[in-house]
Amino acid sequence: MTQNTRSSPEDKQSSPEDKQSSPEDKSLLAYLALGVGIFSLSFSAMFVRWADAPGPVTAFYRIFFSIFLLLPFFLMRLKTTPAIRSRSVIFPLLAGFFTACDLALWTASLSYTTAANATLLGNTAPLWVALGTWLILKKKLASAFWRGLAVTLLGAAFIMGSDFLLHPRFGVGDAMAVFTGFFYGGYFLFTERSRMHFDPISHIWFVGIGASLSLFIVNIVLQYPLSGYPTQTWLVFLCTAVVSQLIGYVSLAYALGHLPASVVSPTMILQPIVTALLAIPLLGEIPTIWQGIGGTVALVGIYIVNDSHNRSHSQPPAPNA
Repeated sequence: MTQNTRSSPEDKQSSPEDKQSSPEDKSLLAYLALGVGIFSLSFSAMFVRWADAPGPVTAFYRIFFSIFLLLPFFLMRLKTTPAIRSRSVIFPLLAGFFTACDLALWTASLSYTTAANATLLGNTAPLWVALGTWLILKKKLASAFWRGLAVTLLGAAFIMGSDFLLHPRFGVGDAMAVFTGFFYGGYFLFTERSRMHFDPISHIWFVGIGASLSLFIVNIVLQYPLSGYPTQTWLVFLCTAVVSQLIGYVSLAYALGHLPASVVSPTMILQPIVTALLAIPLLGEIPTIWQGIGGTVALVGIYIVNDSHNRSHSQPPAPNA
């Protein structure tokens, strides 16, 4: 993560252009980008519902179209990024495979549960990433993490327990959303390695290649049609590529370059909240009292986990949506 540095007095007096690019201006732009990123990603579940197509198909076109939209920016980096012609490309490609599995399962869960539930439970993924480093890498976790884990699981239990009792179909969807975290864990681990070699644009482009190929295979195996959809559905596919994939992730990449993880990571818990609020007028989904209680408790737990994570990491996990 790049850090802002204060300009010297000589720099401040050099030219009007220098004044326009002051640290304060960059910080303001970074906060604006963070807000745009959260708002854009909050529409992910809406697009899946509006597409009126199988979730994995919507996920495929979300990634596939973004490859071509990013291509001009990627080509500009061909001569300046030596890693593009090295074996390091395996890391973003593998990150793409895991994000494909993640998106396929998450979008499928939206056929069985509410947009708010799927988004909230999908964003518990940092818990499983940390648990993976504890079990596999034997990394010691702070006591705050375990407290946050307990609180988050309590909130998730409220949501899933009430759904299984009142609407078993929703309970199945909740469970699917939680399990996206396992695939997200692989995505995050390979993304960490990839970002050691690639800038955000190059990384996102290669992730798109790996994810598109993987999602294509997933849809072929599940026998979901990739053509024959009405014009409205194709427009939704294009919108989710532009809004959720490009605007959402590029905005967050910019924010992460100018704001500390301690600011970005806790702020990302606003995404499930915004999704829940948008789902009321756009999808007609009004949360039950138990979903509201469980969601609030889970968000508190996620905040505690993120705070613990930031004390030992320089960057937070990317959003799961």
